[in-house]
Amino acid sequence: MPQGQSRAEEKVLRRSFGVTLVVAVAGVLFGLLSGSLSIVFDGVFSLIDATMSLLALLVARLLARGDSRRFQHGFWHIEPMVLVFNGFVLMLTCAYAFLNAVGSLLQGGRDLAFGWAVGYAAAIAAVSFAMAAYGRRANRRIGSDLVALDVQGWIMAGTITGALLLAFLAGLLLGRGPYAHLTPYADPLALAVLTLCLLPVPVRTVRKAMSEVLLVTPTSLDRRVRAILDEVTARHGFPAYSSYVAKIGRGLFVEAHILVPPCHPLDGVQGFDAVREEISAALGSDGPHRWLTVDFVGDRRWF
Repeated sequence: MPQGQSRAEEKVLRRSFGVTLVVAVAGVLFGLLSGSLSIVFDGVFSLIDATMSLLALLVARLLARGDSRRFQHGFWHIEPMVLVFNGFVLMLTCAYAFLNAVGSLLQGGRDLAFGWAVGYAAAIAAVSFAMAAYGRRANRRIGSDLVALDVQGWIMAGTITGALLLAFLAGLLLGRGPYAHLTPYADPLALAVLTLCLLPVPVRTVRKAMSEVLLVTPTSLDRRVRAILDEVTARHGFPAYSSYVAKIGRGLFVEAHILVPPCHPLDGVQGFDAVREEISAALGSDGPHRWLTVDFVGDRRWF
């Protein structure tokens, strides 16, 4: 990622962290004032999200530094590790909140100050969707997985508080009619439904990031690399090749070993470098995040 884009990525994540921290504190305070478990969960969720935003910011700074003598392949492997950690924390948070909601339902629900709750939910939902729109617009130019994750977090937060707003409005209306005895169940029921709906989101994040941590080669990327090598080796008369591909965060690693027969007309370093250049141009995305190795061997043992 160019230096300008790295700075833009860091700027977006830094702003997101500041706003998330304010939202988290507001959620905990309003949850305690209104007596709402779901609002407290919303605040805790935002607090966790703020911590993840700070971690993402630190990772973005590491990635902007490039490689070092100690980390000679760069810091790309940290990015999917952050996504895995973030996803697992969100999964555990959702599971814990769901158990609390079920326990509250079994105990007869909770009394709730709906006026406080409605005001909080309306304000925080607006802030969350505004931050999601800001991050998504900025990421069209940046193209960062970390910013995309941050946008996803804001959308989740906005969805949570938006649904809570509807639940609190419904509870407020119920409290004025013959079903007032059901209002204590509004808060824990909303919390239980929300946690179940949100759980698949971090599950998908963890599954995708774990495939990168475990170096599972993306099928589409492997097919693309092999198609390029099939065409290049056939055109130059190379009898065989082997290839290895991995994607780790924003880092792309491609390794190819091409078998050269005896007395092949292509001779000398310049000729082999020209073939390397063909492969590099076909792959595209030449930059600091792509590692391309092309070896020419005369013995299959080196495959």
